[in-house]
Amino acid sequence: PNGAFDVMQGSKTVATVHWQHTGEHNRANALAAILAARHVGVAPAVAAEALAGFRGVRRRQEVRGTVNDITVYDDFAHHPTAIATTLAGLREVVGSARVLAVLEPRSNTMKLGTMSARLPEALASADRVYCYAAPSGKDAVQWSPAAALAPLGDRASSWRELEPLIDAIVTDARPGDHIMVMSNGSFGGIHQQLLERLAAAEKPL
Repeated sequence: PNGAFDVMQGSKTVATVHWQHTGEHNRANALAAILAARHVGVAPAVAAEALAGFRGVRRRQEVRGTVNDITVYDDFAHHPTAIATTLAGLREVVGSARVLAVLEPRSNTMKLGTMSARLPEALASADRVYCYAAPSGKDAVQWSPAAALAPLGDRASSWRELEPLIDAIVTDARPGDHIMVMSNGSFGGIHQQLLERLAAAEKPL
């Protein structure tokens, strides 16, 4: 159930982790913790039991709120591999429900565009993609998000202003959707703004 998984040593199950976390990042971190604990004499089953109480870290598929059956998440993912892994982890949980991916390319490498060609593949599992690129200042990108995301067709859109971006997401979102916001910055407080605007919209089921 949820993010539970078995820990194997060869063909033998040595522990089962029962927790609420999902995705490859979280499983890899859990395994690293179990191995580190084993190195100092803690049995894998004991370490797995301790992990059951772990509440997680901020900004890793962190649920910021749910309004009208629309859930808004925050994640630190800011390069193509992390974006793909984050979306895969969310997809494990939500199945065929719609995933709206909201991306701010804010890290230095992303602003330079050195990995922009990998974005369409990284975002491929999302039903809708919204990319915000600051037009000027220290967070401005040096490449065209619209051109980079063109392989995704009409599933993707790019924005230079925050307010119209929020308008578009609120207009597109419907009950049952999952909105994954990905940035290594504060993204202009978009999470709370989305929740407030979605609450005001009060879209019926």
